[in-house]
Amino acid sequence: MASITSASLCSLLFLLPFLLLQLSDLHVSEAQNVPIAKGLSLTFFDTTCPRLESIVRKQLEKDFAEDIGQAAGLLRMHFHDCFVQGCDASVLLDGSASGPSEQKAPPNLSLRPQAFKIIDNIRRQVHRRCGAIVSCADITALTARDAVVLSGGPDYKVPLGRRDGLNFATAQATLDNLVGPSANTTEVLRRLARKNLDVTDTVALSGAHTIGLSHCSSFTNRLYPQDPTMDQTFAKNLKTSCPQNAQVDATVFQDIRTPNVFDNKYYVDLMNRQGLFTSDQDLYTDSRTRGIVTSFAVNQTLFFEKFVIGMLKMGQLNVLTGTQGEIRANCSMRNSDNTLLSSVVDVAEEAGQLIGF
Repeated sequence: MASITSASLCSLLFLLPFLLLQLSDLHVSEAQNVPIAKGLSLTFFDTTCPRLESIVRKQLEKDFAEDIGQAAGLLRMHFHDCFVQGCDASVLLDGSASGPSEQKAPPNLSLRPQAFKIIDNIRRQVHRRCGAIVSCADITALTARDAVVLSGGPDYKVPLGRRDGLNFATAQATLDNLVGPSANTTEVLRRLARKNLDVTDTVALSGAHTIGLSHCSSFTNRLYPQDPTMDQTFAKNLKTSCPQNAQVDATVFQDIRTPNVFDNKYYVDLMNRQGLFTSDQDLYTDSRTRGIVTSFAVNQTLFFEKFVIGMLKMGQLNVLTGTQGEIRANCSMRNSDNTLLSSVVDVAEEAGQLIGF
């Protein structure tokens, strides 16, 4: 299969002078200019938990060696946490007497169960080494960064110091703040603009779809009937994996070229009309974002730079710091809900892990 069609190549050549001009103004240190939210710091745990990032990365290296697909799950978890009511780990909370958790909202039903376990397992290790001073929100941000790095993407410093939220969002708030797969570019830009993320941030953050899986139900509306913006061969192959009225909601790779590698091939897919979601493909169809898609498709370094900027902005949305919120002793429950029994069980689990650590 050709990587770029003749029509896409013509568009690329037309935009090349503009792209070269843009690239000439690119500074490697641009991400360092992203403001750091009050209360966060790049050196927050340097003295109190100096091995924090090493603990996180070493554990994820083990997890990804068993299943690299978990990288996409952890990256998606960070997105779904931050976009709803800020990066407060509220998506990790189980439901309570006050109502169902964010996890029960339709957009979150496909979050990977193992991703929740990975985050809390790392929380146990960190708290055992450093005490209960690192929040689940910070650990979620670090696992997302390392999911990118260990999949082949850019490395970057994460500002730390987040605190965990005391409440989860409602299902309606979750629906109102996450972008659905059927959203067009106008809707995508509108929703992210509410988070102070600009057009470039939007296109760059969409590149997270370069890794991971999608359920057929998220895009079969583009197959039956077939969306004219979808490549014919691509659609034919998808129909084989996702037959109409199937009893099982199968999954397919989001990036058909390098599904487990964090790179810029997602944008090449879009130029070849091989984006799964409307929210993906419309970025190339829409004139407001087409040039950015093309620029990322031809220059991975540029994509990486802009992705890091977008992640740093997103990762600081409505963070809790200082005395706000709390540091959860268990990522799935507020400390006030953590009964004596659960505390005893947690200590016993930690003691068992310490023996083999």
